[in-house]
Amino acid sequence: MLWDMSEPDLRSSDRALPRRRFLQGVGTAGLSLGAASCGSGTAGGGPAVHTGKRLRWRLASSFPSSLDAMFGAAELIGEEVGKMSGGRFEIRASQAGEIVPGTEVLDAVQKGAVQMGQTCGYYYTGKAAALALETCVPFGLTARQQTAWLMDGGGAELLAPILADFNVVSLPAGNTGTQMGGWFRNEVTGLDSLKGLKMRIPGLGGKVMSELGVSTQLLAGGEIYQALERGAIDATEWVGPYDDLKLGFHEVAKHYCYPGWWEPGPHLAFYVNRSEWDGLPEEYRAMLGSAARRAAELMQTRYDARNPAALAEIRKMDVKVTPFSEDLMRGAREASEQLLTDMGSDDAQYGKIVEAWRKFRKESFGWFGTAELEYARFAFGG
Repeated sequence: MLWDMSEPDLRSSDRALPRRRFLQGVGTAGLSLGAASCGSGTAGGGPAVHTGKRLRWRLASSFPSSLDAMFGAAELIGEEVGKMSGGRFEIRASQAGEIVPGTEVLDAVQKGAVQMGQTCGYYYTGKAAALALETCVPFGLTARQQTAWLMDGGGAELLAPILADFNVVSLPAGNTGTQMGGWFRNEVTGLDSLKGLKMRIPGLGGKVMSELGVSTQLLAGGEIYQALERGAIDATEWVGPYDDLKLGFHEVAKHYCYPGWWEPGPHLAFYVNRSEWDGLPEEYRAMLGSAARRAAELMQTRYDARNPAALAEIRKMDVKVTPFSEDLMRGAREASEQLLTDMGSDDAQYGKIVEAWRKFRKESFGWFGTAELEYARFAFGG
């Protein structure tokens, strides 16, 4: 099994209330971390349900199978649901391009071509700009803050009507943590050095880069290396050291910059076709939610555990690892805030979500900027 980590028995009475909240919340808000396995089960943590109807679902991922932290979460949700259902509810994960291209997962789920997908909302901002806020926006929330906003800060409720328009229910699929700023064929010396670059970057980060003079493209993970190697793009962002090493970007670009100010805490999602979700027995819904929560937790821990060694390996290579300059960071933040304001003015629904999100961000930054920041300043540098 890809993930080998024990999980406490979720059948005890103290889980009953979170389970009920999950079943209620996911039907209205479309997002929830809370779920528990249900049914009488067997002693010692055996499958909770043995008598449910048999289902076989297909899951289309936006990511290649070589990225085991991301695609592994898609495999994990199938493994967990299979165990909890006694093999009666099967979910088979397919990597990007196997069923549909990585950037067309939402469309496939919406139309019912597949029952489920693993993707990022910000891939589809051309369809609905507010979907970026489900994933992350430039100079936005960290992984913990993004999870808090979605799950307990009102974000899920605000995004629910937009997700409903696409005929999907959204479950958490994980978070990478703050990402690196990406790989550049030439040195990035400041804000002016961005002008004229061709870069792979999605979401609102791509829009901000466009404002700064960059020609942006949206490419799925499996397409990036060849585009960078051929010179079709001059730069790319992806995730961080662990995945970047797997994709080999260091072979064709020698400047590795940080931080990924456009992705401080990107939230991935499992999208489930609404009709398929509505047709699930209650027990299977709870299983799916529980498995999604487990996948979300383990994606984050895998990145946090494996990025340090990967970065150390990259530092030993013929690669220059440098932070973005102060003027670039300030210019990007100004452009980001202006973009959020302008988009809110043009779209009332989007504006409402951004206003609530900004309020949450201000309060969250106030808290994290106190004890956490001071600890990091002292400890991380030592």
